Amino acid sequence: MPLRMRVHDREPIGLALRRFKKLLERSGIQKELRKRKYYEKPCEARRRSELRRQSSIRKASKMVGKKV
Repeated sequence: MPLRMRVHDREPIGLALRRFKKLLERSGIQKELRKRKYYEKPCEARRRSELRRQSSIRKASKMVGKKV
């Protein structure tokens, strides 16, 4: 999936670079590269996702108990 970005005439390079960084972030390429940098065993991935799920449940239960 190639990314394409058109740089407009007389557009400052800093502005074009900022737009490019946002484009990379939205496409998810950087996240995918970080994820693939090191091999993660499937059991470790499952454990990490389970911990993430439990922490989100814990956060949600704390928010329910608070008075606004």
